[in-house]
Amino acid sequence: MINRELINPQSIVVVGGSNNVHKPGGRTVRNLLDGKYKGELYIVNAKETEVQGLKSYHSVHDIPDTELAIISIPSHSCPETIEVLARDKNVKAFIVVSAGFGEETKEGGILEDKMLATVNEYGASMIGPNCIGLMNMNYHGVFSQPVPEFHPDGVDFISSSGGTALFIIEAALTKGLRFSSVWSVGNSKQIGVEDVLEYMDHTFDPVLDSKIKMLYVESVKNPDKLLFHASSLIRKGCRIAAIKAGSTESGKRAASSHTGAIASSDSAVEALFRKAGIVRCFSREELTTVASIFTLKEIKGKNCAIVTHAGGPAVMLADALSKGNVNVPKLEGSIADELKSKLYPGSAVGNPIDIIGTGTPEHLATAIDYCENRFEEIDLMMVIFGSPGLVKLYDTYEVLHKKMEECKKPIFPILPSIVTAGPEVKAFIKKGHVNFSDEVTLGTALSRVINTPKPAGLDIQLYGVNVPEIRRMVETLPDGYQSPDNVRKILQTANIPLVEELVTTDIKELITFANKVKFPVVLKVVGPVHKSDIGGVALNIHSEEHLTFEFERMMKIPDVTAVLCQPMLKGQELFLGAKYEDRFGHIVFCGLGGIFVEVLQDVSYGLAPLSYDETFSMIRSLRGYKIIKGTRGQKGIDEQQYADIIVRLSTLLRLSPEIKEMDINPIVATDRGLFAVDARIRIEK
Repeated sequence: MINRELINPQSIVVVGGSNNVHKPGGRTVRNLLDGKYKGELYIVNAKETEVQGLKSYHSVHDIPDTELAIISIPSHSCPETIEVLARDKNVKAFIVVSAGFGEETKEGGILEDKMLATVNEYGASMIGPNCIGLMNMNYHGVFSQPVPEFHPDGVDFISSSGGTALFIIEAALTKGLRFSSVWSVGNSKQIGVEDVLEYMDHTFDPVLDSKIKMLYVESVKNPDKLLFHASSLIRKGCRIAAIKAGSTESGKRAASSHTGAIASSDSAVEALFRKAGIVRCFSREELTTVASIFTLKEIKGKNCAIVTHAGGPAVMLADALSKGNVNVPKLEGSIADELKSKLYPGSAVGNPIDIIGTGTPEHLATAIDYCENRFEEIDLMMVIFGSPGLVKLYDTYEVLHKKMEECKKPIFPILPSIVTAGPEVKAFIKKGHVNFSDEVTLGTALSRVINTPKPAGLDIQLYGVNVPEIRRMVETLPDGYQSPDNVRKILQTANIPLVEELVTTDIKELITFANKVKFPVVLKVVGPVHKSDIGGVALNIHSEEHLTFEFERMMKIPDVTAVLCQPMLKGQELFLGAKYEDRFGHIVFCGLGGIFVEVLQDVSYGLAPLSYDETFSMIRSLRGYKIIKGTRGQKGIDEQQYADIIVRLSTLLRLSPEIKEMDINPIVATDRGLFAVDARIRIEK
């Protein structure tokens, strides 16, 4: 639980506070004093009578009643200390910065359990143990540095790791990013990342609270809680960027399908973040760059103008944007010619707009004005302006400052000369701006922001899905890979279109079926999982003689119990798969079949159940999406039907946690529609 005493305590005791600012207790006291904490501040130190100008108590028994305790003493003393403070001193909030608990030993875990039992018994909050603390606009309850500038419009930052939090703060400060709060949750014995998000969601004030959240997560302990509250905050107008580091133990069993080979615990995190609308980041620079993007005006399109006085960085930026599907449209015609006439000879306006190295602040203002008011196709601007060391840039950056305030379209300042023009950059940042010193990092981060979908709806699409029959079947079927007949029955409950097929051990029945569906046909073995590896698949069978030969050959293969015959469909092959991940549920994979999934692993994924918006976003994020749309004279596939199949399959899976793995590969897109040709389903109850 998170309470008022943790957020805004009227009194604080630092247990283990000292005069040595190079120790956690001493530095915590110093940070509280430097941060001008306005409440009562008490120190407990058995050996000192005065700590940094404050009276020091020798025992927690001696202090007055207090609201928050920051604990910085050896781990073995923590449970008893917390017991005394909670029972006798009415302490309702604890920050335990001490280490040496469950992160190190089993005995340390027992100490953690004792502390948790005490704080729960007395209805108190506890951050940690093994954390750097908590700081916000009310107090700086941390033992670390740097302590950033705090502002209501700053970023709320929640981190599983204290050390990593400090490095992320360092990266943020160089960009001019300000903070509203910093939470280091450490071992998260009572309060974890998900709990902080829950508190921020429940107490969110759209006028007073920060709308930007940064997360560094090492373990997603409660995916449903993270999904619900992150989605809720984003719908309320917040923006969230996150790093998920590390991976859970997964995949002990050797992969027996394409889905098994592709799926990983990281796939589950990616799918969860996409469903929530969280921008996934992979480095400190990327995380703080995305958060800095969130501080600027809303991006309402994907067409970008690059205004620069140096060609090389503009080219690298254009490349980074294009790779991320952000457009840098060519600017031409009479308006472009008019702009060119107002710049120095040698300037270029085609986009990038290069005002050349001798361009003046007035030229920069003119280029920005044209992008804002004349080039209607432009949605956002990026301005690259550094210094060769010959001139001061105060006037130029003042123009940029004013234009960022005036323009409705967002302007991204890229000021690379953080050494040569260091004072000018600092002055620019001091006005409340951020700075993106590296254009490629910005381009990559911006593409992540633009391509992250909005939070998905929470409703399950039940149309076309026979829910009672799904549950009846799954509960009665045996564990393991299902027979072709059972696979068909399961897929039929979700209205998945299936190719005609026959499973048999009778050659006469096989020939009759092949003539009915018309040659050519496909023959596959029933029994072994990896059919192709043992010669268990024969394509393009055109005659009864060829069919008889393949039937007799396949029935001699070890472990084959029957053969399966289908008409040979022609069309684009698609892939659809799913894997169950503990705590997360089913991750659904879609993509093109054949080499695209086997070699290139061109798949996208989402977390079941899927909405149509999520599903179309998944399909359109594939590298091979142009093939689905139709390219080079080839007809595209029915994208709506593909989405229908994915949505219905995700509903089937959401209702069937017993299905642990599924492959439908391929689904063939024909002139008559899409048909599932081959499928495998593994059930484990």
